[in-house]
Amino acid sequence: MEAFNKDWKKKLTPEQYRILREKGTEPAFTGKYFDSKEKGMYTCAGCGTELFSSDAQYDSGSGWPSFYDPISQDVVKTEHDESHGMNRSEVLCSTCGGHLGHVFPDGPKEKGGKRFCINSESLKFDSKE
Repeated sequence: MEAFNKDWKKKLTPEQYRILREKGTEPAFTGKYFDSKEKGMYTCAGCGTELFSSDAQYDSGSGWPSFYDPISQDVVKTEHDESHGMNRSEVLCSTCGGHLGHVFPDGPKEKGGKRFCINSESLKFDSKE
């Protein structure tokens, strides 16, 4: 396990490691993508798996990048999370298991009602522009 962690620490910045591997979060309104309007694809900062299209991104007012759907249900998985005294659904990258954020049932009703609230540090962005 130690070698596994060393490999991640070499690949990721300290903040990315804290979020992706230790299930941390960034403060609201501080991430580089929370209010992005660029067109493109968001990938996992850990392994490069394509996760979310900017077409599914919207301004939820939460301070984190918010999406109403991943590009496919296969690219993310969810697990029950009771950390910090809350009852939530954690969102993980299906490929590397990296912590991305949480999903909540308060998204746009016309788009299925989900809000994938994702840490900017867990993402990389490939611009179409």
